[in-house]
Amino acid sequence: MKKTLWVQSAISLGVIFALGACGSGSESGNAGDSKEIRFGATAGPYSDMITKAIIPGLEEKGYTVTVNEYQDYIIPNRELAEGKDDANLFQHQVYLDDFAENNDLELSSLISVPTAPMGIYSEVYGSLDEIEDGAEIAIPNDPTNGARAFLMLEEEGLISFEDGIDPLTVSVKDITENEKNLQFVELEAAQLPREVGEKPLTAVPGNFALSAGLDLNSAIKLENMPDQYRNVVAVRSEDADGELANDIKEVVESAEFEEVIDKEFAGFGKPSWMEE
Repeated sequence: MKKTLWVQSAISLGVIFALGACGSGSESGNAGDSKEIRFGATAGPYSDMITKAIIPGLEEKGYTVTVNEYQDYIIPNRELAEGKDDANLFQHQVYLDDFAENNDLELSSLISVPTAPMGIYSEVYGSLDEIEDGAEIAIPNDPTNGARAFLMLEEEGLISFEDGIDPLTVSVKDITENEKNLQFVELEAAQLPREVGEKPLTAVPGNFALSAGLDLNSAIKLENMPDQYRNVVAVRSEDADGELANDIKEVVESAEFEEVIDKEFAGFGKPSWMEE
């Protein structure tokens, strides 16, 4: 009887040790080898870019990627800073720098990606040369996107600014010449697609244009976008030199990434590093 109890006890201890060893190995593997990551994006073209052009490359490197979609430009960076996302793609460098500074966040960009340019749309005019004196143009009311609209008009010789003005911060008060006496109507960027056809001219940021079903190539003028306005992949600054950051950069710099861009994202302007 005693022998039977001893054998049963030995078997029980063996099972316990085996389970313990198995559990310990599993936990260690998850902590050290886990490649489950979360990628934040606003719903629309950049969420699609992650899904179609970035995730396949990351999956080949062994990652499992979840895309978290957001409806505004505030929450994604907060979620990234708090560790709820591992990277995001929705904003340009100017916005990232400004947001991080104003909110005391340690965020860094990894690499710029092809970006939908702002366009000037019209159902009245076929080109900017046809604009009549006093025409209304709806533009974004936020400083960053508003400056982009003004730079497009300056490039066409329709307005001028005082010398030495920072082109990234120009506003209506900085205009010194207005050849066609354009009338500026400043609106929330998200409202602008609805103004196409309502206003003679409407400057619409590319992401809002695409979300509203506008064809980028139907614009009478597309932005020659400075690289500061091209969207970037962002991560926490502490992770900027880590394995994931390097893997994301390798994927974006790959020929496969560019092939998907050329096929699926017509009209997106490429950053200078892709044109070299």
